[in-house]
Amino acid sequence: MNAGLISMGKYVPPNIVTNADLEKRMDTTDEWIRSRTGIEERRIADDSINTSDMAYHAAKDAIKNAGINPEEIGLILVATVTPDQPFPSVAAMLQEKLGAKNAAAMDVSAACAGFMYGVVTAKQFVESGTYDYVLVVGVEKLSKITDWEDRNTAVLFGDGAGATIVGKVSEGRGILSFELGADGSGGKHLYQADKLMMNGREVFKFAVRQMGQSAINVIEKAGLTTNEVDYLIPHQANIRIMESSRVRLGLPIEKMSKTVHKYGNTSSASIPISLFDDLEEGKVKDDDVIVLVGFGGGLTWGALCIKWGR
Repeated sequence: MNAGLISMGKYVPPNIVTNADLEKRMDTTDEWIRSRTGIEERRIADDSINTSDMAYHAAKDAIKNAGINPEEIGLILVATVTPDQPFPSVAAMLQEKLGAKNAAAMDVSAACAGFMYGVVTAKQFVESGTYDYVLVVGVEKLSKITDWEDRNTAVLFGDGAGATIVGKVSEGRGILSFELGADGSGGKHLYQADKLMMNGREVFKFAVRQMGQSAINVIEKAGLTTNEVDYLIPHQANIRIMESSRVRLGLPIEKMSKTVHKYGNTSSASIPISLFDDLEEGKVKDDDVIVLVGFGGGLTWGALCIKWGR
């Protein structure tokens, strides 16, 4: 029995903040932001929208698109580093909002790699026969921990949520391989004190090295070659990091997901948001081999090789 991602859901706040908007409040330019990050705009949630609200909208879509009802969900995993409050967990709040009365619930904290950690955890529960369906949500309201006086980090981040239902899929499809990892010695390079703090140079070096290697590792674990990969969905952190992964795999530019220009870095939400958009646009089709790869604070990383379809 294989577990796979059987549906997706997405939510981004309606408020768009462009690079031109940021020019008015800090010492930066549209050209500086675009050339270094690839970001043109990002979504910022107002005070009326919290992390659990965004998670709810994305989760509701994923449940509807899976053709199931909330009572069928056995477990809810929410990947976030920006919960509404320390406890109760966003997952528990989401369980109540959805009416998923039969589901256990917990949050996963692995920063931008959190969605990958959540999906790999869900896979174990589905393939062991413990639960038929696991809801996994990647959601962040990074705007509430962003230092808007620091132009090096303030231009990078956005808010949003992406969700999936992990369940059984047909033979040959689903999650073919995965990799999870962590290097706690690098935690000092990306962390939250009062606000989000990042040593951009060190995180960049780590990401360029790790993203490409993890992608290759899961391709090899799946018994495939890079020539058999149809699509790459990297964490949407920075276009230069994303491009380094694509080049390492030898993929043409049209085979890499790119939503960073629209949403910025949404941490654990970036990969599921991108996958949702790519499915909507027909860039990912049944039986495509896709690689998802992300990295984040911890330092953490994770990758999946998936044959798409139910």
